[in-house]
Amino acid sequence: MQTKRVTVIGGGLAGSEAAWRLAEGGVEVELIEMKPARRSPAHVLDGLAELVCSNSLRSDNPHNAVGLLHEELRRLGSVVLAAADATRVPAGDALAVDRERFSALVTARLEAHPRIRLRREEATRLPDPPDLALVATGPLTGDALAAEIAALAGGRLHFYDAIAPIVAGDSIDRTIAYARSRYGKGSGEDYLNLPLDEAQYRAFVAALLAGGKVTPHAFEEARYFEGCLPIEVMAERGPDVLAYGPMKPVGLEDPRTGRRPFAVVQLRREDVAGTAWNLVGFQTRLTWPEQRRIFRAYLPGLANAEFVRLGQIHRNTFLEAPRVLAPDLSARARPHLFFAGQITGVEGYVESAACGHLAARAILDRLAGRDFSPPAAATAMGALHGHLTGAAHPPGYDYQPTNVVFALFPELLGRHRGKVARKEAHVARARKEIEPWLTPSP
Repeated sequence: MQTKRVTVIGGGLAGSEAAWRLAEGGVEVELIEMKPARRSPAHVLDGLAELVCSNSLRSDNPHNAVGLLHEELRRLGSVVLAAADATRVPAGDALAVDRERFSALVTARLEAHPRIRLRREEATRLPDPPDLALVATGPLTGDALAAEIAALAGGRLHFYDAIAPIVAGDSIDRTIAYARSRYGKGSGEDYLNLPLDEAQYRAFVAALLAGGKVTPHAFEEARYFEGCLPIEVMAERGPDVLAYGPMKPVGLEDPRTGRRPFAVVQLRREDVAGTAWNLVGFQTRLTWPEQRRIFRAYLPGLANAEFVRLGQIHRNTFLEAPRVLAPDLSARARPHLFFAGQITGVEGYVESAACGHLAARAILDRLAGRDFSPPAAATAMGALHGHLTGAAHPPGYDYQPTNVVFALFPELLGRHRGKVARKEAHVARARKEIEPWLTPSP
């Protein structure tokens, strides 16, 4: 190897996963994390791998694309998936965690690794060659570093994202809320549901539309990820959009009446004890006073809600990866720099960790003097790599952040009748084709 030292900037999910994979591959890693010296408005913990928007890593069912990604990362020795499994809280077939215990466990494992040195300071400039560096500063990259990355990318770097509120469990009216997972998945106690009749739903939507919102600065353009739209933006698209989206009541019949409400607000537990609950899909740019007023007044069961955390809007930085990055996730303009995580245009906790793993494997290949060998396109890891390189998209595609979905996978051969059969075929093919990539080349 030409060197055995790599700098990783950013201790989020991608940076933590990459640092672990590099260290396990025999590389001395200097991991730079700005907290607690400086933190973004969305961060509250001092630890690494902080989960900001939600405590859920989404479906753990391998017949869902993200569940298959979970499986592949576990088989690859992911530190993020190991920590998630160790700090899991009930959430049906979703992999949800106690976010404080999760962050603490990832932090402890990386701090204890003999080849990882953690530096608690803000990186304000990109490292110079020849030493290799991985930038995994995520959607909340500091202004100084973001300016350097923008210059490297030669274009715009950001849109906006929003996070959902959390309420205290003992402030929820349990005479109104009922416990039920959609279609009875899980233990039945993983979610609480607030039922709304049609009149209540219409009143809530009207209040949402009229409520005061956080306004971006005049020089900023709000560009939202379609999979994480603020609820008021969804409501602006039509009066019934929320009822068919995050407030969809299908599979959530009230066991006390046997009937399906017109709409439902789902609350997902934040910890095993159920002391805090996340309003599922309720990411918002309402001002904090308006959140308190509207949610208490118009959502049944939350009249006396105590908010552990209120929703907020924040900048989300990402590169046009197919144009700016080479297939090994290094910058075309500055090949000693690699990028990983949400800054590359992947969306989601698990996708960010997977991207960190991909970049780390690419760096190990570079250090060994060989070309990067990506995972097969038919695997979840390979499909994500196909998104980053553009190979999974048609010509002229407008590059946007995305979660891993089966639409990114190569077309299946043969006939497969029905959605279930197609998913089973995707999974069977992926499990076979990930095998050669499980053991890194020496």
